[in-house]
Amino acid sequence: MTARRSLLSALVLAAGLSLSPARALTVFDPSNYVQNVIQAARALEQINNQISSLANEAQMLVNQARNLQSLPLSTLSQIQSSVQRTQSLIAQAQNIAYDVQRIEAAYAADYGAASASASDAALVATARTRWQNSVGAFEDSLKTQAGVVGNIPSTSAAMASLVEASQSASGALQAAQAGNQLLALQSQQLSDVTALLAAQARADALEQARNAATEAQGREQYRRFSTHSGYTPHDVTMFGE
Repeated sequence: MTARRSLLSALVLAAGLSLSPARALTVFDPSNYVQNVIQAARALEQINNQISSLANEAQMLVNQARNLQSLPLSTLSQIQSSVQRTQSLIAQAQNIAYDVQRIEAAYAADYGAASASASDAALVATARTRWQNSVGAFEDSLKTQAGVVGNIPSTSAAMASLVEASQSASGALQAAQAGNQLLALQSQQLSDVTALLAAQARADALEQARNAATEAQGREQYRRFSTHSGYTPHDVTMFGE
């Protein structure tokens, strides 16, 4: 009996030892493997999407930085210098300048109707003043024309630089700044044209006023001549008629 029990125990132990390695073997599950591969592919796709999103955000930041870059070219000082030169020429206007009160005073003194009580010397002096005003106005007009023509080279150079800067602008801010400077340059050109027209119109107006005053003074001097010299107008015969 004891021997049988020992043999049975040995068989059970042997059977247990023989079954243990079989239990330790790993079993391959195809469906589980496919699920793992699908999950890994989805994770990789999400990572790629995140990388693309980060790349797009980086490019957007680069574009924003370009849009915020200032234009390295500035023609403001050049434009201001041209405007100041033209304004200086306007300010140098001789005699009757661009001032309403001075114009009214000058017209009342020198361009009104010839006074019947004024002396001949006074009439001559007034006529000389009017002539000087006209000559000075024509001189001012010529100076203004010369100043405006002198601004053309610098204006053309500034325009070429601004157009080139606008075409090569790296962002919206640079393009806008170039456009603003082009508008300022255009305003400077309009200012020159306005000054030129004003100077020419002033000279023409003074000359027309001088002619009108000279005609009025001529009538007064003729009246004095015919009254004080004893001269009596009468018909004359010319060329043997």
